[in-house]
Amino acid sequence: MTNFKKQIESINKALSTSWSIESSSKWSIENPAKGHCGVTSLVVNDLLGGEILKTKLPDGWHFYNFIDGIRYDFTSSQFKESISYIDIPSNREEAYSDTNEKQYNYLKQSVLKNLGDCKSYNHL
Repeated sequence: MTNFKKQIESINKALSTSWSIESSSKWSIENPAKGHCGVTSLVVNDLLGGEILKTKLPDGWHFYNFIDGIRYDFTSSQFKESISYIDIPSNREEAYSDTNEKQYNYLKQSVLKNLGDCKSYNHL
């Protein structure tokens, strides 16, 4: 397995461990990814760069990442139906409109802490 794939797996685990009511008011035990698309796309963009893309869904815009030619949607598990991605270019400002400073800072610090605890992640 490549180092980048290990980083993606570590980030995915750190995100799912970090999501909470502190990082999204829509979070629940039953659906921990709910409401985390904007804030998650920002944190992943901080860690790995790439682009932020969006797709229009019935409840509004859904944000995710595009890195080295591959779409990464770390919060797709919040939806019961599969997503028909249309990959509209977005940016940090639009993704940030889906969150706030407190939620963003909480998630970023929690992910960084969880990554620091993860032996297979040595990116930062």
